[in-house]
Amino acid sequence: MKIALKTLILIFCVVTPFLLPQMLSFAAGLGSHEGTSWSTARHGPSGLSPAPNAYPGAIIQVFGARTWSWRGYFAIHSWISMKAVNADHYDRYEVIGWRAYHGSDALSHRTDAPDNYWFGSRPQILAELRGEEAGKLIGRIKKVIAAYPYRETYTLWPGPNSNSFTAYVGRQVPELKLDLPPTAIGKDFIAGGALTGPAVSGSGFQFSMEGYGGFSVGPVEGAELHLLGLTLGFDFGDLAVKLPGFGRIPLL
Repeated sequence: MKIALKTLILIFCVVTPFLLPQMLSFAAGLGSHEGTSWSTARHGPSGLSPAPNAYPGAIIQVFGARTWSWRGYFAIHSWISMKAVNADHYDRYEVIGWRAYHGSDALSHRTDAPDNYWFGSRPQILAELRGEEAGKLIGRIKKVIAAYPYRETYTLWPGPNSNSFTAYVGRQVPELKLDLPPTAIGKDFIAGGALTGPAVSGSGFQFSMEGYGGFSVGPVEGAELHLLGLTLGFDFGDLAVKLPGFGRIPLL
């Protein structure tokens, strides 16, 4: 009986630091979105991507926006948009669950709407490169995307999902210095079910038990603990706390 009680206390002490911020963010209304129906929710451009005729240079942008309905209190949906030098359009890549559920390729490629609202949620730029550096990376990123191994598979939790896809690209293209927020549920899923690998930024180190738990440490992410898709961490470079539900909270 004493052993069982000690076990329960231990579980409570481990789980509470992850669940408490998530519950507080829910109470604060973080993750709420415009509209009451997905069919009437806002989908127009957010103005975060320059028009092709206004910016002729190459550009790479990684976006994240809160997901629709109750899932928005926990997670974001992320995607990658790119425009080559003097191109008249963007290429937008993302993994969409319903496509896989209906037997289609989960990996979507569009040539419009690089920065659009995601079912009423305004996106945020998670990483961005412009100019010559972006131009050199676009071809390589397209090859990485083409090799994504879960095009016919989508698992809402713990992955592979839309954030697992974005993290897959980040791990192989460290020049992006991609640091996905705690709300990118699925980012901790390492392709192939590997226990270890580079952190999402492509630098540092990550240990992951198929997205259910683990940790990562690196110069971009800082130090993170992962449990059931939730993340606790501290970014030493930018002096920011990482909390479930809240995301990144700058201290300065």
